[in-house]
Amino acid sequence: MISAGKTHYRPARPQDASAVAELFALAGHGIAEYLWSLQAREGQSAIEVGTERAGRDGANFSWRNAILAERDGEAVGMLLGYVLPEPPPGDDAALNHLPPVLRPFVALEHRAAGTFYINGFAVRPEHRGNGIGSKLLYKSRQRALAAGTARITVEVFEQNEGALRLYQRQGFRILDRRPAVPHPCHPYSGDILLLVQNLN
Repeated sequence: MISAGKTHYRPARPQDASAVAELFALAGHGIAEYLWSLQAREGQSAIEVGTERAGRDGANFSWRNAILAERDGEAVGMLLGYVLPEPPPGDDAALNHLPPVLRPFVALEHRAAGTFYINGFAVRPEHRGNGIGSKLLYKSRQRALAAGTARITVEVFEQNEGALRLYQRQGFRILDRRPAVPHPCHPYSGDILLLVQNLN
């Protein structure tokens, strides 16, 4: 744990796309990098794909929806969230066209339509235990209310006990769950939990 220095919190900027991608990859426990690798051009790394995607303006996965925690000019934490739209009619059938490892996550997203959905949330390991995660979650509450919703959702592997404890301390409860699809890109089995926090 690193305790020296002051942490600053700010909205991400376009030039932060690479930091957003790196922290999102950390949040994804290997899944994001695997999915990005499927889209990579010859000679392109997974993180480079993630950086390109984070650099877009009009997508949900974008620097525009990220908050960064900075220490000494380094991005040490990030929360990326937005209001989830209602899925198009018949979109459940589209799940079959997704990589299997992604299907339970998207199925749970459908249950979270209309909420402020935390798609990526990470603090670098050496900076954990300093309250950065709690502060980023507080910032997400501000964004949710500003966006006109009083419910926040997030997905977490039930075996990720540290993250689950943090969310539960912050008032999240289990809304739904789906079995995780085992895959070499991530270390988890068991269920993926959809957690919800009501702000009123």
